[in-house]
Amino acid sequence: MSVTREAPDVSGPLKGRIGVVVESHFDELELVKFQEFFPANGYEVVFMSYLWDQPELTFTGNDFTHQVVVNTDITKVDLSEFDGIILIGGYAMDRLRYETKVNPDGTSSAPAVDFIRKVIETDRIKVGTICHSLWLLTAAPDLLSGKKVTAAHNILADVRNAGGIIQIVDNQAVDTFVDGHLISGKHPEVVDEFMQVYLSEIEKDN
Repeated sequence: MSVTREAPDVSGPLKGRIGVVVESHFDELELVKFQEFFPANGYEVVFMSYLWDQPELTFTGNDFTHQVVVNTDITKVDLSEFDGIILIGGYAMDRLRYETKVNPDGTSSAPAVDFIRKVIETDRIKVGTICHSLWLLTAAPDLLSGKKVTAAHNILADVRNAGGIIQIVDNQAVDTFVDGHLISGKHPEVVDEFMQVYLSEIEKDN
């Protein structure tokens, strides 16, 4: 099994930093692509997650052929150090929206939901979602309502129910879409296009 402890060093001058939020059952192709593409284009990649008060945790991907060791806890991240946050696909974001206590008013108490809320409230950081990872935002509909997005077809109902507006052409969700600071991708098969679009959006403001 291949194990990632940290992304490769940045090629050339450091342009910025991108956090990639992961958990078990992440999409392995995306993890490999992110740690190749962004450092090659000048951006440090930091893998992060909710670590349940542990110094580090090891997460295994969907295909059980790749693991990533994470020692950056999302509750301790200094967002001023980041230009972008990407939510990895697969089933990782479903796991991260887990709540140990349920609020009667329906407001999510999941640490990862609190984290992405703070990210969005910066009104600066580019948020990337791909495939199933919009699941995290469906736990906080106020953050998704009215946003134009794309996602895997099998979570479109969840996204719509949370107020997201799916972009459809010829009865298919589009491959990628940009709505403000939110950049979404449909599926791992479009990860190369997604990364190019995401990079372009980050570098527009840098």
